[in-house]
Amino acid sequence: MTSPIPNLPSLQQLPEWKRFADAAEAASVRTNDLRILDAAGINVDITGQVASEELEAAGQALLEARQFGQLRSTLLSGGIANLTEDRAAWHTVLRAPAPVAEVAAERQRMNEFVRQADSERRWRNIIHIGIGGSDWGVRLAINAFGYAGAWRHVRFAANIDGHAMQGALAGLDARETLVVLASKSFTTAETLQNGQRAREWLAAAGLENPGEHMAAITARPDLAAAWGIPQAHIFKLWDWVGGRFSLWSSVSLTTALAVSSDVVAGMQAGAAAMDNHFAQAPFAQNAPIQMAMAGVANRSVLGYGSLNIAPYDFRLAHLVPYLQQLDMESLGKSVDIAGNPVGVPTGPVVWGMPGTDAQHTFFQWLHQGSDGAPVDFIVCQQADHSWPDHHTSLLANCLAQREALLNGKTYDEALQESLHAGADAQHAPWLAKHRVHAGGRPSSLVVLPKLSPYTLGALLALYEHKVFVQSVVWGINPFDQWGVEYGKVLAKGIVQELAGARPGPDEGQRHDASTRHWIEEFRKS
Repeated sequence: MTSPIPNLPSLQQLPEWKRFADAAEAASVRTNDLRILDAAGINVDITGQVASEELEAAGQALLEARQFGQLRSTLLSGGIANLTEDRAAWHTVLRAPAPVAEVAAERQRMNEFVRQADSERRWRNIIHIGIGGSDWGVRLAINAFGYAGAWRHVRFAANIDGHAMQGALAGLDARETLVVLASKSFTTAETLQNGQRAREWLAAAGLENPGEHMAAITARPDLAAAWGIPQAHIFKLWDWVGGRFSLWSSVSLTTALAVSSDVVAGMQAGAAAMDNHFAQAPFAQNAPIQMAMAGVANRSVLGYGSLNIAPYDFRLAHLVPYLQQLDMESLGKSVDIAGNPVGVPTGPVVWGMPGTDAQHTFFQWLHQGSDGAPVDFIVCQQADHSWPDHHTSLLANCLAQREALLNGKTYDEALQESLHAGADAQHAPWLAKHRVHAGGRPSSLVVLPKLSPYTLGALLALYEHKVFVQSVVWGINPFDQWGVEYGKVLAKGIVQELAGARPGPDEGQRHDASTRHWIEEFRKS
């Protein structure tokens, strides 16, 4: 059954949009008006975002005009939320405490698989092969909770570059290795090509049945079985699980093997708590909604082209690419669900790295660059190591960088600073101009009590729902990724041409001059 094409009014035609845009233009960052939201045990401080009573009312009216309540219910109940692909986007059920029977059964199968492997002390090494959503979430969780080491050693191979697979296999004993293939379609080119190399490596090691050393997470168990992977090692995905939301599924098999099933369960519990907050909290206290509306104002009205993610926690190094995929693959659209141009700037560029490293890399641009960017600071109030002075310094740096962005430094303050530092009266006015900070640059501060599976799960669900709310405002589908698919289609043809096949008359003309040139050059290699 194909869903009807929606008759969605253009965003710019809505009087509610004009009211919101006007209110955002007139609003300011009110540094003395403390605004902290409690969401599933996480504190979200949005004091650093532009605010006013009019903006708050306009944002709520805009969401009502966009039928947000109905769309949220459709999402959370497993209705058709992904209209262009005519299916649900029901990742929330994967972390529900009491999910539907088939999800519960698959969760139980995975946990039993891990329990048996642990009891037998099997597979000292794991090679996780997946890409995008089948990779980043697993890396994030293992780095967060296994950064100090675990008895199982995990390597990742995502990139099609052969060096990635060569590095993943190097020095491992095939007899003690499990290869996990994560691909919903089981046709993902990078995953299958890397998987083929792993299967050859297992066979070359003299294993009688290489398939016994492989597992698969896929919506096509028939294709995995055709690879020789035993049914007991094949775990099911569903077509309504988008890749960038698949962390909540059996894609976390590697996570469970590396850092325990308890970590996976804790993350699911935290995410489920955030789902409840998103579903029930009123507009003014709803953290995903408030973060989303601030993001819409920053991107579509105030003209900020990017969003910086600054996790002040070494263990969250992989949070940035995880959120980068979530946000940019979901919101990197310029056409609304009715097929019309959105008409305003949509999804920002998402980038960043952990602090304090970031302070020595790009914070100069954030503070004094001509454009700047909103920043999401993320920090844990408590540390898990035994050096409190380190954590005190980390917290101080996080707060100081945010305060500098918020308040800035005036010329008069910079002048007095220059004079106090010893500059003479003639030199100080010139030097002071270089030390001015504009301030007033928007930011949010997300505070986790400590990094636990529960709080990490809640944090990831917070951003998932934020992205969804923004998609509702802009009227776009956050659950498809046609921009990714098009490049894959082109690559298939070019692979054949590089291998020696000659394109048909139409296909050859389709290439631009540069692509034709390099196909010919690379064929000679």
